This record gives sequence, C-alpha cells and structure tokens, in this order.
Amino acid sequence: MRYAKIVQVMTAAAAVTVLAACSATAGRPDPGTSASAPVPSGSAAVSAADDGAALAARRARYGIPDFAPAPPPQPITLPEGDSVEYLHRIPTDQKVAFLTIDDGALKLPEAQELIAAAGVPVTLFLTTDTIRDDPGYFRPMIDAGAVVEAHTVTHAGLRGRSYEFQRREICDSADELGAWFVRRPTLFRPPYGEKDATTLRAAKDCGMTAAFMWTETVHKGRVRYQTGRPVKPGDILLMHFREAFRADFVGALKAIHRAGLTPALLEDYMPAGPSPAPGIKIP
Repeated sequence: MRYAKIVQVMTAAAAVTVLAACSATAGRPDPGTSASAPVPSGSAAVSAADDGAALAARRARYGIPDFAPAPPPQPITLPEGDSVEYLHRIPTDQKVAFLTIDDGALKLPEAQELIAAAGVPVTLFLTTDTIRDDPGYFRPMIDAGAVVEAHTVTHAGLRGRSYEFQRREICDSADELGAWFVRRPTLFRPPYGEKDATTLRAAKDCGMTAAFMWTETVHKGRVRYQTGRPVKPGDILLMHFREAFRADFVGALKAIHRAGLTPALLEDYMPAGPSPAPGIKIP
C-alpha cells in the first residue's frame, strides 16, 4: 500500500533530519508489518501494550471513534493532457472518505496529539508563508502518518493571475515543502478553491498529479454538506488549523464513522505523478 510506503520513507528521512537538527520526533510503526514478523517480548511487549492503551485512552478522552482498517486502495485513472484534473471527490465505491487540513496558521499542540491518537491518515495542504516560522511543528504529524501537499506560498487567489505568478506560487511552495519535509508534494489545492485553466496547467508543469476541491467543510465542529447527507464514499472533507481544531477534527471523524466509512489516504488513490516541466527543480 502506498500509504505504508510513504510513511516508511518519510519516517526514515525524518530520522535523518532529527539527528541533524537535534530535535526530538517520534517514529511511527509500519502499519504494513507482516504477521510473520518477530513479536515483541518482555519489556518491549509491555511498552507496546502501554502505548496502545495510552492511545486508546486519548481517543476515548477526545471522543474519537475507532475505525476498521482502510481497504486496499484502488488508484483512479486520470486523463492525459497539459493540465491536471480538478477533483471534488475520488470516484470510488470503496467505503472510504478523505480528511484534509489546510493552511497551518494556528499551531496548537493539541492538534499534534489528536492526529497521533486518532491513528488515521490525513493530508495537510500547507501554505509555506504561513508555516515558515515553525515547520517543525508538523513533523510529529508526519511521523503519525500525515502527508504534506502544496497550497501555494502566500495563499493568494490564483484565478485570473498570470501563468508566471501562478507557477511561482505552486512550484515554489512545493520546492520549499520538499526541502523542509524531504518528500516533494504531488497534489495541490488552490486557495479558496479558486482556479482557472492557467492554474491547472501551471500545477501540471510543477509536477502535480491533481488539484482538489472538497465535498464537505467543517467549522466549529459542524459539518457542512455540499451534496447532501451523509458523507459518501470518496468524499473529501476540508478543515483548517484553527482554534476549534479539536471540535472540527472530532466532528469530521464522527461524520465519517456515522456514514459507515473509514478514513483513507488521498495519495493512495492517485496514479503515479507527472514529472515537472523543464526548469522546475525538485529538492
């Protein structure tokens, strides 16, 4: 599964970053560990049980529902062309939904604990100017399985802007995020969901696989449905790093759970990404 591979690659890379920066991060166990792998014994087994119990206690304290494992992903097919597709949802019949979190302006410590405790995959569309004061804040989330994607440099509206402006916003943000977090983004969300044909062409030239809108938004714990209740298979939920992060995060997960769905990783459902156009660097 691509989710497990992404976590393994980023966790190993994060360890190198941690040693170089002398900052503490927590590693994430490989969710794809085989049943034939050695079973921890003695103090290691006790420690693993204690960690699991602690996470379960945190989920109960926050009211986070428990989910069944996500099914093996079935990547979609996207048309060839000079532009990326703009997706409101993933066309799938699998009982999955996708939680995405935007911007990164407010950096509450509680958000790190919530994402780790939930144990579900999330995609973070981060704005580089917003997070450059503390990129390290997001590393524990990455260690817990979150994947970082591009959301421009300045959060400027793109529709109607020149190709050069839009390409700088998309490419430069992807380059910076790749430098900070090792993996260069392959997905893009335009600020406010605003885009035009130039946006989708610039995104393709910057190496993006697809651009994304959403089907539900979450604000102050309330889920707003754009296509009617409940959350449907393939839906993409949007929330932000705001004061109400806890209410929004738990509210989104409860809505997914009520619909009989399981959170899955958006990146797992994407085909292999394009190569950036000539002149576009990848760290």
